[in-house]
Amino acid sequence: MKVKETHCTVSDLLPNAQYELWVTATNTTGISPASERAVYMTVPSPPVLKPRQCVSSLDAALIRWDSGNTNPVESYTLEFHRTHRPLSSGRSVVAIPSCECLVQLQPWKHYIIHIRAVNIGGPSDRSEPITVSTTGTFFHLLEDTAHPSLSLSADGLTMFYLDEDLPISHMTFSDNTFNRCVAVLGDLVPIRGQYYWEIDMDESAEFRVGVAYEDTQRNSYLGGNNTSWCMRHILTPSRHKYEFLHNGWTPDIRITVQPLRIGVFLDYTRGILSFYNAALRQHLYTFSCQFLHYVQPCFALDNPGALTLCTGLTAPPHVTQP
Repeated sequence: MKVKETHCTVSDLLPNAQYELWVTATNTTGISPASERAVYMTVPSPPVLKPRQCVSSLDAALIRWDSGNTNPVESYTLEFHRTHRPLSSGRSVVAIPSCECLVQLQPWKHYIIHIRAVNIGGPSDRSEPITVSTTGTFFHLLEDTAHPSLSLSADGLTMFYLDEDLPISHMTFSDNTFNRCVAVLGDLVPIRGQYYWEIDMDESAEFRVGVAYEDTQRNSYLGGNNTSWCMRHILTPSRHKYEFLHNGWTPDIRITVQPLRIGVFLDYTRGILSFYNAALRQHLYTFSCQFLHYVQPCFALDNPGALTLCTGLTAPPHVTQP
C-alpha cells in the first residue's frame, strides 16, 4: 500500500486476528530497508447472546452466549443496566472465561444485557441486547434432553406429547427415558433461592413432574431413586391416583379433586419441594430434604397426552409463607 503521509489506515482486516505490519520509504533512488515489524491484534467480533438458553430467578440470571469468533478470545465482559435508565448507570462483570455467567440482580426489575469479547487488542463492540426480568422463575426446556417422541414448542408455553404410534419398547430404552415414561429436563439458575412454576395437563394424561439431580440415572424411574422427587398421576378404572415418589416410596395420600394445574415450589434454603393444586390454592404434599446439589425440573409422560409448562410466574403468598 503506497501512501504519501506518515500514517495509514488499513481496512478490511479480519476480527480477532494477528497481523504483522512494517513500513518502507521510497524516493527516486529506490526503496529503503523495512522498518521493525509491529504485531497488531484486531479486536473480536461481538458475541451472540442466546435468549432461549438464558434463565432467571428473583435475584439472579444465568446468561449464555456464543463467542461469535473463529479464534479463541481471552475473556468476555457482561454489561447490564436497568431498562429506562442510561447506559452510564450500568455495571459490568469482567474477565469471564467462558460463554456463560451467573450474575446477581435486584428482584422485581427488568435489565438490558450486553456482552463484549476481549483480546489483547481490546474489547469488541457490544452484542445485540436481550432483556432479562427478575419478576419470577424463567427457564426453558432443554431440547437435547427430550425423548424423540416429545414435541416442544418454540414459545414460553411449551407443549409436549407422547406419540401414540411409538412402540413401548422404543420409549423404554431411550437415553432420555425414566423407565416407562418419556421425559425432558428443564434448566434452572444455579443459585440457592426460591423457584416456582406451574404445569397444565390433560385430564387423562398420566404424568410425573418433579426435580432431579443432573447425574440421576436415566434408566430408572423418576422418583424411584434417592436423587429424584416427583408427583405422579395414574388413571385407574375407579379413580385418579396420585403418588409423591422419592427413593421408590410414597405416602398414602388421597386427593379428591383432580388438579389440572399444578404449582411446584422449590426452596433450597428451607429444603422443601412442594406441590399445589394451583387453581384451588390447595397444598398437596411437601418433600422435606436437604438438597446436596442443584436440581433440574423434570417433566414426563407415561401415556399419550400433553403438558403445558408455565414459567415467569411469581410464587403466590400461600406458597412462600412457612
